[in-house]
Amino acid sequence: MDGDRSMLQQTVERLAPLAGPGHIWVITNELLAGEISAQLAGVPRGQIVEEPVGRNTAPACGLAAFLIEKSNPDSIIGVFPSDHVIGDEPRFLKMIERGIALATQEDVMVVLGIEPTRAETGYGYIETGDDGPGDALHVRRFTEKPNRNRAEAFLESGNYYWNSGMFLWSARTLANAVREHLPEMAPLLEEIAAAFGTSRFHDVFAELYPKCENISVDYAILEPRSAKGEHFSNLFCLPAEFGWNDLGSWESLYDYQLETRLHGDEDGNVCETAGTITLEATDNYIYSPKKFVAVIGVQDLVIVETDDALLITHRKHSQDVGKIVQELAGSGRTELI
Repeated sequence: MDGDRSMLQQTVERLAPLAGPGHIWVITNELLAGEISAQLAGVPRGQIVEEPVGRNTAPACGLAAFLIEKSNPDSIIGVFPSDHVIGDEPRFLKMIERGIALATQEDVMVVLGIEPTRAETGYGYIETGDDGPGDALHVRRFTEKPNRNRAEAFLESGNYYWNSGMFLWSARTLANAVREHLPEMAPLLEEIAAAFGTSRFHDVFAELYPKCENISVDYAILEPRSAKGEHFSNLFCLPAEFGWNDLGSWESLYDYQLETRLHGDEDGNVCETAGTITLEATDNYIYSPKKFVAVIGVQDLVIVETDDALLITHRKHSQDVGKIVQELAGSGRTELI
């Protein structure tokens, strides 16, 4: 979606000055593992871990922590989603280096926070408190995806940041946090990690991983950790300014392309089609690269056509596409996912 290289490749290449291919781990699924391995030729195949079922970020991050804790418990793990755009990569790397230095301290967790520019309801928020070490801030609270009124209040307050989903912590710190906050999940992940590298791994992974709770690391670890209080949680936010954009929704992709790439037409329509006519239509995102599209009298829509599916939604509801994915998975329509 952004450039000639896939966003996964861009993510790995961006981190290359700090972590070579041998230090990259990818948690993905069985459908994508082969393509990912081909794209990331330097990453050891064994470090592209195929989840037998999707179980959100808490089990994925926790498994990575237990795998790495076995050999190097003091190593710093960085969590980097592959759907982010970073405009200023040198500044990004300097920020990561500062975060690594902070995360080497005992039991410290670091999250990169983005200063909000709008009352976004699709992101989690970080409420910050007193100054911490260097330019870090103590974290008071994590709030997942607020409603519009709360998001507007957060924007006005001046001490809230978007949760970028980028974290830094030692393998030991995260593994211990999973043991503390997810006591039923931790033994499952530890047993899976213990089987890694053996002939039993695939069977153990397939048996135990589906038993893990489907929950994000934000809900499972960061929210209860922050409840200890800003001066007792060892949670720190690094305010980050490096041209960040999360392309994890059609709304954010529309914003990004309108501002920096396609620029849209005079009515704010962003179109990637074989040809388009718009009449009294404004602020729509249209993706149909093989067809001519005519749009009349609509506003704020997302229209996305692929070879086997068509998506139509309001831009404000683009974050809800995951619900459709869940419905398709539940009905066995995995060929559409």
